Amino acid sequence: MMERLQSPHSQPLEQCLQATESTRSGLSETEAARRLDIHGPNQLPQASPVSPVRRFLSQFNHILIHVLLVAALVTAVLSHWVDTGVIVAIVLVNAIIGYVQEGKAEAALSAIRSLLAPRANVIRDGHRLNIDAATLVMGDIVILEAGDRVPADLRLIEVRDMRVDEAILTGESVPVDKSLSQATEHSALGERVCMLFSGTMIATGIARGVVVATGRDTEIGKISGLLQSVETLATPLVRQMNIFARWLTVFILLVAAGLLVFGFVVGHLPFSDLFMVVVGLSVAAIPEGLPAVLTITLAVGVQAMAGRNAIIRRLPAIETIGSVSVVCTDKTGTLTRNEMAVTRVVLSDTVLHVDGEGYSPTGAIFDSHEQKIAPNSLLINMAWTASLCNDAELRNTEQGWQVEGDPMEGALLAFAAKVLTEGSASRSRWERLDVVPFDPVHRYMAVLCRSSTGKRATFVKGAPEAVFAMCHHQKNSNDDEVSVDEAYWLEAIEALAAGGHRVIALAANFESSNQEDLQEHHLHGKLTLLGLVGLMDPPRQEVIAALAECQSAGISVKMITGDHAATARAIAEQIGLPNWQHVLTGADLDRLDAADFSEEVARVDVFARTSPAHKLKLVGALQSRGLIVAMTGDGVNDAPALKRADIGVAMGLKGSEAAKESAELVLADDNFASIVAAIREGRTVYDNIKKVISWTLPTNAGEALTIIAALLAGLALPITAVQILWINLITAGTLGIALAFEPAEVGTMRRPPRARDAPLLTAELIWHIVLVSTLFLVAVFAVYTYAVDKGYSIELARTMSMNTLVVLEIFHLFFIRNIHSTSLSLVAVRGTPVVWGCVLVVVAAQFAITYVPTLQWVFGTQPVSLADGMIIVAVGILFFMLVEAEKQMRLAFSRSE
Repeated sequence: MMERLQSPHSQPLEQCLQATESTRSGLSETEAARRLDIHGPNQLPQASPVSPVRRFLSQFNHILIHVLLVAALVTAVLSHWVDTGVIVAIVLVNAIIGYVQEGKAEAALSAIRSLLAPRANVIRDGHRLNIDAATLVMGDIVILEAGDRVPADLRLIEVRDMRVDEAILTGESVPVDKSLSQATEHSALGERVCMLFSGTMIATGIARGVVVATGRDTEIGKISGLLQSVETLATPLVRQMNIFARWLTVFILLVAAGLLVFGFVVGHLPFSDLFMVVVGLSVAAIPEGLPAVLTITLAVGVQAMAGRNAIIRRLPAIETIGSVSVVCTDKTGTLTRNEMAVTRVVLSDTVLHVDGEGYSPTGAIFDSHEQKIAPNSLLINMAWTASLCNDAELRNTEQGWQVEGDPMEGALLAFAAKVLTEGSASRSRWERLDVVPFDPVHRYMAVLCRSSTGKRATFVKGAPEAVFAMCHHQKNSNDDEVSVDEAYWLEAIEALAAGGHRVIALAANFESSNQEDLQEHHLHGKLTLLGLVGLMDPPRQEVIAALAECQSAGISVKMITGDHAATARAIAEQIGLPNWQHVLTGADLDRLDAADFSEEVARVDVFARTSPAHKLKLVGALQSRGLIVAMTGDGVNDAPALKRADIGVAMGLKGSEAAKESAELVLADDNFASIVAAIREGRTVYDNIKKVISWTLPTNAGEALTIIAALLAGLALPITAVQILWINLITAGTLGIALAFEPAEVGTMRRPPRARDAPLLTAELIWHIVLVSTLFLVAVFAVYTYAVDKGYSIELARTMSMNTLVVLEIFHLFFIRNIHSTSLSLVAVRGTPVVWGCVLVVVAAQFAITYVPTLQWVFGTQPVSLADGMIIVAVGILFFMLVEAEKQMRLAFSRSE
């Protein structure tokens, strides 16, 4: 069995390939699968999971649980065995519910993390493939470029202009230059220039390397304990609510202690009975389940966003995304389909039309009169350039033709296949000798190739401005070379860009017979311009509706692209972006002073020819105006802007690992509509958190106020401590959690963005707590007084009071489900399966303790007649109408302002 390769950095390259039993063409799929089965996946050791026993015992680590356990001990000493049994049962059931909920939350995060599994480009069976990095094995040939995270330890076999950030291993802040040079056996990690290490980040350049170590055998695997961190569901909101619940608990326990002293000293009540009353009061008032329900609400929101292709990487982002007020978005692949196709070809004397669909290599070439033409020598040379100056590959899959690599290069491959009628296979006639990879600085790519006949040629593609500067002649349709007519080409560029095309210039030098490599002096002044190609990336249809939804939600959208101004304007017009006529370029931004810059950024919606520095400056300017900014990005150069934005949004399909690491949100489909869906889900999550709090605090306050009022007034308790314990168990474990699954309310995306620092405990909520708890107090005492006046026993009166509390909480649930709109509608009343499931559980449980003899003995209840039951329901309906009327008056008043 093949073992880990020792000191690959000090061994010759061919020896490393031999030791890993690999070649420069990579492994076969069969061999890779065999090695994966033997050596296991390329993954770091996972942190040991918490055992089920420890996780269950952790459910008892709560101040209220401690209070209940002490209460159980005291009641046992007082020989109140029924009360002791009920308290112990409630503690156990609460622990079981918390255990199950925590398990679901952990499963949710685990599922989300699996969606973010890193990918790797490899050569297998001679073809480039994009695979899950976990399936890498020793001997795989991996392709890397700027922005990628290295997926395993690699020995370089090809490298060009590569610098790597190895700070995660060496602590060096400056990226390290890489080459094929061997290092000494005992050299430090930072000196092993022929190696790439798992977890490090490619800053610049391209390379290929053979995998020499995976998983725990990598350098980072040796110190993985330092890298592992436990991702928890604790967010600022949850921490805030935990602190609130803790201090509220302390306050309530102090009040309970005061009432205990008051009742025993002043009221001369029996201590054993009074103690149980105080226990009931504590349980009724303390919102012990609130932090757990909030956590579940956030976890449900994360899963819902993942279902809409929006993957939350850092949970605090879910609290911010609902308040986004401006979205700065890239164009390509986000607003458009990212399925580019060459639709126009400009020669020195004519413009040709190219038809076809997506990346399919089939299609025809038409002249300006829509007549199909046969390719001439100039068009064939353009096709060779498009095919050879290219790193992508086309594949015919079940989903249709797909590109492995850059979409623009895939479109050029499809165009070349339409002209040459041999597709990408024609590239096998040429051997690539050297390459200058595309770089944002010089904005072109060049390759030196040798044909099967020994002829050498240089092929170049890139931004027209960059290519023009290197051309001394242009070719016409008669294959003659003449001087470059720059005015003609600039006019053609403007015409193509105005139609929403991306323009690429193609050039070549067929006089490269003596060259062994590519240097700058081989290009400048030595190339012949062949022509231009115009590539169209059509807008996504769903983007138009998503933009309209943003406008209704008060969210502005700004397109920031590196494309030509005319191209940006054309796409902005097609998708219906407001103010699409006015475009600012990067050069325009550079000429503005700070004050004008801020004003223009707020006014303009389309920015073209921008650099990463411009993106960073734009985000800062928008934030300085108090706006909450979401920023999209895909490249390593976008990382600063993604970090600076309130919500960084990375592209999951075409995005670099650097962008994903810097972002809070990753789009699995690179679609702008998914950003809008995430904002809608974020608003829904916030609404549901607000609903949970707005339901929990008033109901708990109402239960507690009932006991306090009776105790202070010297009246008999309308509900016993054991019954209070039961109500809290059955309702908090069902009705409260039901709100976590609420769908978005109608009009969610028609409200303006909320302020990011908007408090949850607002004056409106405090008023609602006072109103609802007062109505609870009045309703419970009204039903209790009614039962006493009718001559019912104290047990039956308390049973009716207890059921009244539960009915009020159910009606309060249906009221709180629609905090921004009316609850008196068919949709509102219809509810959701989760809500009705929880209500049915509560109703069934209440019927059981009211009518089952054994439970009657435990909880001190008696059967309630049908007529009295209807009265209890009527009280609930009256309560619902009162709080709904108050809400409608409040909404009407707010709309009139």
